[in-house]
Amino acid sequence: MKTFCSALFFGCFLCITAFAQIEPAKLGVSGHNHLALQVKDLQASAKFYRDVVGLKPIEVPENLKAIRAWFSIGNGQQIHLLAGRTQPIYHDKDGSHIALFVDSIDKSEQFLKEQHLKYHKQVRFDGITQIYFPDPDGYLIELNEAKKTPN
Repeated sequence: MKTFCSALFFGCFLCITAFAQIEPAKLGVSGHNHLALQVKDLQASAKFYRDVVGLKPIEVPENLKAIRAWFSIGNGQQIHLLAGRTQPIYHDKDGSHIALFVDSIDKSEQFLKEQHLKYHKQVRFDGITQIYFPDPDGYLIELNEAKKTPN
């Protein structure tokens, strides 16, 4: 009887598992809230995201101010900086990165030059110019100018 019950349980498990693979449960995601990046020097990274990237700081609860910095990237989306990173970050343009739209890729490039920041510029397969540059921790930021459509 024990073997029968085990076989019945295992058979039901396989049926449930197979059904779950055919009809996966949906989470009901309705939007993007934030991206969290662990940083080595919270103050330096916060200054970079505020002064170089140009993001608007968001008020952090008093009990988190020493270990967090939050920024708005628009449309209810945010970047959260978390203090405490101890391992190096190695990113390249073909790997992990944060992609942001800019109004003018030329103005963005000029600003990076004025700030003496190293960057990589390329034209994507669809003709969009991209610029990649690292933050103080090595997280890579990609800038794209939205493709203009004729009126």
